[in-house]
Amino acid sequence: MTIKKHIPNSITCGNLFCGCVAIVSAFEGNLVFAAYLVGIAAVLDFLDGFAARILKVHSEIGKQLDSLADMITFGLVPGIILFLMLSKSMGSLAHELIYIAFLIPIFSALRLAKFNVDTRQTDSFIGVPTPASAILVCSLPLIVQFQPQMGNFAVAEFIQTPVFLISLTVILSYLMVAELPLFALKFKNFSWGDNQLRFGFLIISALLLILFKFIAIPFIIFLYVLLSVVANRN
Repeated sequence: MTIKKHIPNSITCGNLFCGCVAIVSAFEGNLVFAAYLVGIAAVLDFLDGFAARILKVHSEIGKQLDSLADMITFGLVPGIILFLMLSKSMGSLAHELIYIAFLIPIFSALRLAKFNVDTRQTDSFIGVPTPASAILVCSLPLIVQFQPQMGNFAVAEFIQTPVFLISLTVILSYLMVAELPLFALKFKNFSWGDNQLRFGFLIISALLLILFKFIAIPFIIFLYVLLSVVANRN
């Protein structure tokens, strides 16, 4: 029992480790590797909660540790990636505007603090979760790196423009704290009847990734928000 209760927290620490290495990688100029590390951390973030439910070892420490790890990996890392991308795209033009990228860590902290005290968010979310926001931001270096090889030069060039990067920063910051009900990928069981929305979303997401590679990620996040809005109207 003593070992079992530490398994979810160990997975969470793996999430945090990925975030720390991602920061180093980003400042070394390797945004692609940093993005991959955030992707690995997102899987670990799912697994720690899943392990806690399966092993029935929920704890207040685990909840707080999860938020602290998420703040680094899904708050600070995407802020740094946007900061570096803006710094490259803007050069000396209005250089102080690059600091707007740190709205992402600030609003991530607000989002996580709200989540920890909001009793409405036990089985669903209100506002875009920090992992979803981080995955969207971290898809940008991957699109820039790999999509031109598929002929999508215009897309890769567009997402590096200051207007796009600043607009994305502001929109994501707002969506993280907005009163927007969203479904959570938390499976209490694996029956189709209880998880139609989740399974449907995962299947569509997998197909989009297979067909369109990294450029599908922003559309998957948009689909997540859209499906949540539609589901909550029914």
